[in-house]
Amino acid sequence: MNTEPSAQGPEGRYASFEAFYPYYIHEHANRTCRRIHVVGTGLVIAAFLAFCVTLNAWWLLAMPVVGYGFAWVGHFFFEKNRPATFKYPLWSLMGDFRLFFETVSGKRKF
Repeated sequence: MNTEPSAQGPEGRYASFEAFYPYYIHEHANRTCRRIHVVGTGLVIAAFLAFCVTLNAWWLLAMPVVGYGFAWVGHFFFEKNRPATFKYPLWSLMGDFRLFFETVSGKRKF
């Protein structure tokens, strides 16, 4: 059964990020999952800033580990679905940052 909204193109893929984002939000309906994503994305930003300050490449390696680690815990243990990263890697990453900025700006509940 396909639970994705119907804004897909003829190949079953989303034609734009704007068409994809409602699906992304649907896949993050669980509040705990969203919170974990926001924390993980915040830590990715912090790791990037740490890299910029220290120029230590280990911070760059930490970014995907922290980001995906938090996100996948949210999906597998709370949302109980498969992360969109597997099918839509770039748009999923963009969705993570949009969700983060919508949350910290108060546009979306934490």
